[in-house]
Amino acid sequence: MEAMIPADDPVRLLSAFVEGMDLSELYKTYDRVRKNQASPRQMLKIMIYASMNRLYSSREIETACKRDINFMYLLEGKPAPDHATIARFISLHLSSCSKEILSVVSTMLYELGEISGKTVFIDGTKIESCANKYTFVWKKAVTKNQARLFEKIVSFIEECETMYGIRIVYNEKATLHTMKRLRKKLYRIKGEENITFVKGIGHRKSVLQKSIETLEGYIEKLKEYTKHLYICGERNSYSKTDPDATFMHLKEDAMRNGQLKPAYNLQHGVDAQYITWLDLSSHTNDVLTLVHFIKDMEKHLHFK
Repeated sequence: MEAMIPADDPVRLLSAFVEGMDLSELYKTYDRVRKNQASPRQMLKIMIYASMNRLYSSREIETACKRDINFMYLLEGKPAPDHATIARFISLHLSSCSKEILSVVSTMLYELGEISGKTVFIDGTKIESCANKYTFVWKKAVTKNQARLFEKIVSFIEECETMYGIRIVYNEKATLHTMKRLRKKLYRIKGEENITFVKGIGHRKSVLQKSIETLEGYIEKLKEYTKHLYICGERNSYSKTDPDATFMHLKEDAMRNGQLKPAYNLQHGVDAQYITWLDLSSHTNDVLTLVHFIKDMEKHLHFK
């Protein structure tokens, strides 16, 4: 197999470069490394070479490890990992120390004299998420709906106080805690009056049952709005199927209608045509990403 691969094949350079890397952070993500399987270093070689050849599916990488001689060369006689092992390596091991690995790569390039370490040119690009483009949650809409819900809840509490002769201290400002206290008092009335709740067609619900069901609905809706606002944070939107993605304008607009799509803002720093640092942001423009990018780069890179 060694003789079948040309001396100037990129796979040889990749293998030699990764062999010289300090991958202690990657090995720390493993409890134990089995001898009859591909090592973490070999798995990293496979992932980098797969990306070089635009192979991103774990099943496609598995097939390449079984058929492609260059992948076999990187495995060094070890059996080809299955797609589940490859997926676990990406999600559990590589993702948890990706910045440390990028730091090792940039440091090696600096020590080899390939980059100056004095200047870095920063640019950004937006990458569309795999999330459905119709799973949007808009912070402005949620805030408006939450305010309307609070108005309904305040009116509902006033009705319950009049109807059941109870008193809830809420100072005309309803909270989740206030609603839970009201629910507790209504259930206490249910127990004292021995009221039985009914379900199904042909059964007439009592006024108390209707009140409790309405209250339960308000509580669930308030929890939903609170969750949406918590996930949004400082952003103005997010995707339900990919909460880390923010809806942005993209250059690729097939419908030509300016439709917002779930995406990420990828910032990359370049020195001598090498990407020395990367940062993934949820901000929709590049203005707010610069400070975090610089601080993150200075934190991980040892050279200035």
